[in-house]
Amino acid sequence: MKRKISKVALYAILILLGIVTVYPFVWMVFSSFKQNREIMALEQHLLPQSFIVDNYINMNNRFNFLRFFGNSLVVTLTITVLVVYTSTICGFVLSKYKFKGRNLLFGFVLATMMIPWCVTIIPKYTMIQEFGWMDSYKALIIPAMFSGFGIFNMKQHISTLPDEILEAARIDGANEFYIFHRIVFPMAKNGISSIAIFQFLWAWEDYLWPYLVINTKEKQLLAVGLKMFNGQYSTDYGALFAATAISIIPVLIIYLIFQKQFIAGIASSAVKG
Repeated sequence: MKRKISKVALYAILILLGIVTVYPFVWMVFSSFKQNREIMALEQHLLPQSFIVDNYINMNNRFNFLRFFGNSLVVTLTITVLVVYTSTICGFVLSKYKFKGRNLLFGFVLATMMIPWCVTIIPKYTMIQEFGWMDSYKALIIPAMFSGFGIFNMKQHISTLPDEILEAARIDGANEFYIFHRIVFPMAKNGISSIAIFQFLWAWEDYLWPYLVINTKEKQLLAVGLKMFNGQYSTDYGALFAATAISIIPVLIIYLIFQKQFIAGIASSAVKG
């Protein structure tokens, strides 16, 4: 009986936390169909009293949303693909190859996860200036190609793969390039999915670094663009909510597609075989 009561109480707490978490998003979506005077009214209602879609229709005219959205999508997908590939190949080398200095190298990778990002931003910004990458997508993509978290996660995941499969492939004459791309990569799809979701989310929501290195408005990403929109059209909250609601859609799609692999990848990476 006590166990049943505890289970019900736990579910009640989780439902309450879920409502508290989701409610602001639901309010924002409904507000994107409201007029500005209704959004700013003292008496607030969750559902629109006067349902309109003008905020979505006129959004791109007032704010170059499609341009910013496309910029963010291209940069985010490029970073995600590169991080997934580099994390997987580094994790494969660190988990399945024995060489001198392997533990030291892995320790260096872990150390990069412990250094606060604010500590490295000034030297990284100076390097970007010296390389002449300012106001270029190279300043966003190249420094983000390697992820300490991704390498650590993939090392833990790939270490659980049986060595016998790799040895059998080598006996059959397969080279290391073939083994990685045709055997390890497909078998590590759960870990890859978890890394892809995390990296896509981080790159999509990144604000400070694009704000620092991208100066041309037409090249700017969506996170910075929404802030620019808020500053320039401070009273047009309806269009701002509409743009913000659409900007969340890619993250939801990625998570829904890779949800099962994401959960399985996190679970398998947490335990080393």
